[in-house]
Amino acid sequence: MAFCVVLITAPTDKASALARSLVEAKLAACINRVAAVASTYWWEGKVEEAVEDLLIAKTDKLKVKALVKAVKTAGYAAVPEVVALRIKEGNRDYLRWIAASLGTPPKKQRVPPGKPASRLTRKQKATVAALAPTPTEGNP
Repeated sequence: MAFCVVLITAPTDKASALARSLVEAKLAACINRVAAVASTYWWEGKVEEAVEDLLIAKTDKLKVKALVKAVKTAGYAAVPEVVALRIKEGNRDYLRWIAASLGTPPKKQRVPPGKPASRLTRKQKATVAALAPTPTEGNP
């Protein structure tokens, strides 16, 4: 089994909906939301500051690309922060729970050769489309 913790930042008013949509789409088994983290970063040649929420998602390594795509498609930022860190060790019961929650098949059955793992299902695409900002909402 190969699992990841994925760090995602999102606007405070959108973070809860994003977390729920990623879990409902089975792209993450669990997401912890840390409210109001202060971020300082370079953007378009100058230092910016923002208050946003940090989402900590637990997922299967094979779902990371689809999760990244879902966050990017949601359109909360021109370049959204989505960083995956491999879980090297952990409570095996918890890791098995992640697999069961996501419907992760045993390692030998995961992805047939030649079939990419990062494609979104129809349900996942619909969930992400519902989160897309209206034309009046902007990116940071």
